[in-house]
Amino acid sequence: MTQHGWNKRTHYCGDLRAADAGREVVLNGWVQRRRDHGGLIFLDLRDRAGIAQVVFNPQISPEAHAAAEDIRGEFVLAVEGTVGRRPEVAVNPNLGTGEVEVTARSVQVVSTSKTPPFEVKDGVKVDESLRLRYRYLDLRRPEMAGNFVMRAAVSKAVRDFLDAEGFLEIETPMLTKSTPEGARDFVVPARLQPGHFFALPQSPQLFKQILMVAGFDRYYQIVRCFRDEDLRADRQPEFTQIDLEMSFIESEDIIGLMERMFTKVFAGALGVELELPFPRLTHKEAMSLYGTDRPDLRYGMAFLEFTDVFGSSGFELFKKVAQEGGVVRGFKVQGLTNPTRKQLEALVDKAKELGASGLVWMVGEEGNGLRSPISKFLGPAEMHPISERARFWPGEVLLLAAGSQAEVNELLAGLRAHCIEEFSPEPEECFAFAWVMDFPLFDWDEEEKRLKSNHHPFTSPDPESIPLLEEKPLEALSDSYDLVLNGVEIGGGSIRIHDRELQQRIFNLLGLDPEESREKFGFLLEAFEYGPPPHGGIAFGLDRLVMLMAGRATIRDTIAFPKTQTASDLMAGAPDTISAAQLKELRLRLS
Repeated sequence: MTQHGWNKRTHYCGDLRAADAGREVVLNGWVQRRRDHGGLIFLDLRDRAGIAQVVFNPQISPEAHAAAEDIRGEFVLAVEGTVGRRPEVAVNPNLGTGEVEVTARSVQVVSTSKTPPFEVKDGVKVDESLRLRYRYLDLRRPEMAGNFVMRAAVSKAVRDFLDAEGFLEIETPMLTKSTPEGARDFVVPARLQPGHFFALPQSPQLFKQILMVAGFDRYYQIVRCFRDEDLRADRQPEFTQIDLEMSFIESEDIIGLMERMFTKVFAGALGVELELPFPRLTHKEAMSLYGTDRPDLRYGMAFLEFTDVFGSSGFELFKKVAQEGGVVRGFKVQGLTNPTRKQLEALVDKAKELGASGLVWMVGEEGNGLRSPISKFLGPAEMHPISERARFWPGEVLLLAAGSQAEVNELLAGLRAHCIEEFSPEPEECFAFAWVMDFPLFDWDEEEKRLKSNHHPFTSPDPESIPLLEEKPLEALSDSYDLVLNGVEIGGGSIRIHDRELQQRIFNLLGLDPEESREKFGFLLEAFEYGPPPHGGIAFGLDRLVMLMAGRATIRDTIAFPKTQTASDLMAGAPDTISAAQLKELRLRLS
């Protein structure tokens, strides 16, 4: 057998414990930190599992001690030594290996390292672009490595659960047909068919429905997807979905199964027990209570309705809005009591920043009184129901806005998010799930003056909404369900259309005539002529899910090699130009 000149590990650094005292070990890893205490040299050696302290004592091994003199951060070492218990005063309770240290008998420098452009440790304050440029160093940091240990645990828990439930993991194509699914496609030139292009899949939607027609009954895949869209903290051009589809089911079957899956995932990856069932809101309820279809239920501050109160009040601005079909709504600020004038003015300024012309505040006073800039316009007929509805305690703050339902919901949702950040205490509940159900089937695109699918064009209408399709399509609801976690949509799904005629009706309403429908989705429509079963499914964003479970602020921290906000890979230097020879081979010309 070839000898590589270094000793192979017997243990991971982070696995050593007090029970290993007296054991001879070999550790392989990177130098996290070096400390020279005169006679003794201490190295923190790091690998994927954690950190172990290594002691170089000239009395025990002068050769190892001499070698340690020249060792620096991020050198790769093979250390042979004996595990011993640390002196009681030197125990580090914050470290899994904090009760032990390894006294080195020999050390081999496997490879050296330049001085890194930033310190490879947790909590490092460095520009993210530098971290992405040297991603291999960033990923060495324990907090980053931990994200991917968790990601692997989540993926395994999902696979174990779905396998046990009779699902088959089936791969779908990465090179497929461009279809109008919402975002822009990434396209790939087809060399063998000049002038033709593949598209990278935005999701496996059409193929998983085809698999249901094929009779596979229960499909899943942890799959890469691609969307050419503007980026933000929870969006990347390539991302990963937990994707599944089932036949002969209704929405309740999928919801119940997914709730059980998440209990397994959170118990296995975090040791967290989730309470079932998850709360449910209709889309209409979510919008009227929180102004968003992805509410964070860890906090209160649900919206309260006051339109009826102001419909005949002396405050003309709100009275006019109420009488002309608008709404007056508000919420009580959680965590803010006895506010200063400066704090109240800051809330008004925030409302203006969010696009409002103004904001009305009220502060509770002793004896059910209310202090507000509009108090002089309100009598007992308004003050009493406001106080009763808001259940005021002295010092509490109510914020009120008036306008169209959409305007007020958007404003109050923004203010609620701001108040959560500014005033709300850390919630006791770490993970708040909620199902949001019964979305509108269509939205109206004001710019294009046409209907668009709220989810996608294969979403089934709620059976009771089918009579509304042609006459009142914007009132039609879909048989759909999104799962929200801590105010972030982590997944969405629906019962699909399996009737070819109904599918064509939906395409017609979206402006796709039969000829264009065949051009874009012909293979699906043709499959629907050969006995499609009732089916439905759901897909979850794995990157977002792990982000929330790990307590991170961006999905870039849960993707090994992510892109920047401009969709660039700073480490690999992608995207890049290609040679003239490649362009010629693909029969492409740059203008």
